Amino acid sequence: MKKDNQSCLTEMVLLGFSDFQTIQELLFCLVLIFYFIAFMRNNLVLILTVINSTLHTPMYFFLWNLSFVEIGYTSSISPKMLVNALSDNQNISFWGCGCQMCFFILFGTTECCLLCVMAYDRYVAICKPLQYPYIMNLSKCTMLVAASWAIGVFVGLGQSISIFTLPFCGSDRISHFFCDLMPVLRLASTNTYKNEVAIATITVLLILVPLLLILFSYILIISTIFTMPLAKNQNKAFSTCSSHLAVVCIFYETGIVTYIRSSSEYSMDSSRFLALLYTVVTPSLNPTIYSLRNKEIK
Repeated sequence: MKKDNQSCLTEMVLLGFSDFQTIQELLFCLVLIFYFIAFMRNNLVLILTVINSTLHTPMYFFLWNLSFVEIGYTSSISPKMLVNALSDNQNISFWGCGCQMCFFILFGTTECCLLCVMAYDRYVAICKPLQYPYIMNLSKCTMLVAASWAIGVFVGLGQSISIFTLPFCGSDRISHFFCDLMPVLRLASTNTYKNEVAIATITVLLILVPLLLILFSYILIISTIFTMPLAKNQNKAFSTCSSHLAVVCIFYETGIVTYIRSSSEYSMDSSRFLALLYTVVTPSLNPTIYSLRNKEIK
């Protein structure tokens, strides 16, 4: 038997949706379409915010980073999924699986933090408009974005290393379309209770807490909207807030449902279809809701 910090496996198999052969082609087409939309729309936001000096504001600085994160987030998963759907060989190297997990967690965690930062930015802009230029100055915006990326890197590396240093000497079949935490963890040839507790703790700290902060920010924003004199302004603000909250709730709630459950409650089928929402669908919606509907972008 090898040491605990080594693995017997050199490759793993991503089963994806192979047990749903009747909808395999449909899933491939949908994922391809959503990935193409997400890639093109987010790149459009990146280009526009760089070349147009009128978009060099705190809000678009955050949106630029969000679009960059979305591209990395969906690109760490979708291309491999699409290739596997067309190929009989669904293998991924052991360390390739570790890298995919690391980048998925890195970009996902960074997005959680950025969405929270952006909610705070909107709160200051709507509730404290006169103080906005002083509160959201360049140094503070840079610090908030750097902190978001730093947390993403720390959590991504920490979780990936803690999982892939476990012994894997049993089954090599991952019942998922990418190397997600729980499906990989279930293959470990040792007790994974501590890892599951760590995942649940991080989920609470980096998903549930930011979600509550975002909801609190929007409660304050909506209460301020009620004081606006014109009904037209109220309707516009409500429309924007409701769109933002819809995407935020899809992203955060699916993450909470997926990662806060114990392994005994973990359902592979429900997890895979939930994962399609936050890895494929929301990255294609965010650019439209957060950026492309804005007057300045238009």
